[in-house]
Amino acid sequence: MLSTTRSRAILQLSRRAQPAARRAYAFSANDTKEINVGNTPKEVPNVSKSNELPIETPHRDAPLQENAADAEKLRVQQAPNRAAVWSRSQNPRAKAMSGPRFEQTIMELQPAPLAAIDLIHKQPVRWTHERVVACDGGGGPLGHPRIFINTDKPQICMCTYCGLPFANEHHRAHLESLPDTAYPLAPRGDTAEIPESQRITDEALGQR
Repeated sequence: MLSTTRSRAILQLSRRAQPAARRAYAFSANDTKEINVGNTPKEVPNVSKSNELPIETPHRDAPLQENAADAEKLRVQQAPNRAAVWSRSQNPRAKAMSGPRFEQTIMELQPAPLAAIDLIHKQPVRWTHERVVACDGGGGPLGHPRIFINTDKPQICMCTYCGLPFANEHHRAHLESLPDTAYPLAPRGDTAEIPESQRITDEALGQR
């Protein structure tokens, strides 16, 4: 009888402790600022004056030379088309590219791809008369699995794989009356725009 009472008491205590543990884990996982208080690493300037001296190299016709001010701008800029980070878990470029490994690095020669989060928001809306559309990213090996998107609501509906926007023609007037939308409602002639049909062949695995 006593062992049964003890087991029940232990079970109740463990059930009460579970939500507290979950709350503590959620707090520690989502709020890094509170966890890292007092553990912030010391900021060290990462601009090397030695990179301003011309250095001959057999791989380039012109000598390697860098301006420290221009290098600092490239180090702070997250991407050529975006200044800030786009995810809470993403380190700023200035923090990620720091330390002895990057002291003698010429920033102009480092990879700096454009931020896809800004590129996708330059794609114009694909208007449709159907309530459900299918998106496969253009098909072929560079596409993605086909998914179906509901366009019956008065809003721009994005593909969860590639981010291409779709909207129903029935809601065009409403969307055009909005002061601002996340995607352009018509092509603007931007170089980042991609054609609606990216297929080159009709084969199942045809290249885009």
